[in-house]
Parts: sequence; structure tokens; C-alpha cells
Amino acid sequence: MAVIKNKIDFVALISVNNANANGDPLNGNRPRTDYEGLGEMSDVCIKRKIRNRMQDILDSAGSVFVQSTDRSDDGAKSLAERAKELSKIKDVEEFAEKACSKWIDVRTFGQVFAFKGQSLSVGVRGPVSIHQAVSLNPVEVYSMQITKSVNSEDKEGKSSDTMGMKHYVKFGLYKVKGSINVQLAEKTGFSEDDAELVKKCLSTLFINDSSSARPDGSMEVVKLYWFKHNCKDGQYSTAKVHRSVEVNLKEGVVYPKNIDDYSIELKSPDDLEVEEIEGI
Repeated sequence: MAVIKNKIDFVALISVNNANANGDPLNGNRPRTDYEGLGEMSDVCIKRKIRNRMQDILDSAGSVFVQSTDRSDDGAKSLAERAKELSKIKDVEEFAEKACSKWIDVRTFGQVFAFKGQSLSVGVRGPVSIHQAVSLNPVEVYSMQITKSVNSEDKEGKSSDTMGMKHYVKFGLYKVKGSINVQLAEKTGFSEDDAELVKKCLSTLFINDSSSARPDGSMEVVKLYWFKHNCKDGQYSTAKVHRSVEVNLKEGVVYPKNIDDYSIELKSPDDLEVEEIEGI
């Protein structure tokens, strides 16, 4: 597999309809928002979804290192247990090389290997960096009280209803920004094929991701812009490339209710290769 030779930047636009894009455990699992009311999705949340899609697409046990407990496909119950097969390696560089070769998410995002009982502590810097996603306009967060009408335990009569809360964003359009660094790709062995896989994962981010907080169809990748520079360091700064995707409310719209309330315009330089992908 050929290591990538050209810097890559990308921008994805995600619409959220009556769903909790990323709950905050420190705030009753309400959708994350900043002090200006803009919705947020953490970079960790986005990387988790990419890793899940990698597992789906590759369909190869053990190809992803950081697996969710409920999606473990190799029987390992922890990261330390999964890393044990490399525990006999005593050289840091050899350990990093083997880890990158074995696990695609390690050579993509990097990983710190520092587990109790292991003699080595190894840090790998990955070439793919992702910003936290932020909505383009303030979002409205709604809360719904829910009850349980079935007894949890055997007892006579009907137990009192258990009260709870469900929180969701009415509508929001979030912008995800990221980049792939060639110098770090050379160190981890991140290849052109790996970049294509990341692209596919981003465009299909919400396949097999449904839950009660995110019903099927409530979250959608509207657009993915994939920019490929003609050199290692890039023709333009990553910030400038990210700004080239301009999203604005259409005239007369104050409170957006769906994606049709926005105008999306790409203003990238003519000499910068860009692929525009419709999300699935």
C-alpha cells in the first residue's frame, strides 16, 4: 500500500433532526452546547463513529484497536488485553510499527499504549486530526419526560411509573473539519487505501449508528468535501481550505428548520482538487 503523498483536508456537513447528536454526561446527557447556544459534537464522538464504520466495512476481527465493549469482535474485554499480543516486543519503535501495521485506527488517529503490567509505554501520533463539530446556528434543545409502564421486578400490582428525561435537538446543521498530515502518515504507514476508507466512513457515518437518542434517519451527512493538495505541505493553509465551504441562511430565514433553509457554496481555489460527495 502506497503511503499518501499529498496533504488532504475535508469538511462534512451533518444535519440533526429531533436527535441527540452527542449527549453531555455532566449535564444529564443533554445535547452539548456552548455558551452561545451552538450545538457541539466532540472529536472523540466523531472518531468513535468512524471506528465503528471501519469495523463494519473491513469486517475483520481485531482490525480496530479501540473497539466499543458492545462491538468487540475479537473477544478482548479491554484495550490492555488487546495489546497483550505485542507485549513481548521490547523496542519502542518496533512496537509502534507493529501496532500501526495491525490496527488501522492506530495508524489513522494514533494511540497511547501505557497499561499496567507492561514494560513499555509507547505513544503514536496519527495523521488524521478532527475538530469538534459545531452547529452553524444556535440549536433549540427540547426535553421530554418519559415513564416506564412495566414492573422491573416481580411484585403484586403495578409499580409506580419510573420517571426519566429524554433530550434532543429540534434541528441543527453541524460542520465537521479535519485534515490528513503527510509527514505523520509516513511514520505510521497510513496509505492511500486508508484515506479512501476514512472518506467512505465519513460519507456513511450514521449507518448502523441508530439508537433511541438517534433514530434512523435523524442524523445525516448532507455533504462531504474532500480536498487534495498537490504537495506534502499543501498549497493553502488548512484553515483557509475549511473556510472555503460557506454555509449561510437563505434570505428571510431566521430560525432554520431543515437543510433547505441554508445555501451551501464552495469557494475553493481553482487549482485545488476537490471531490464533493453526497452522504449516505
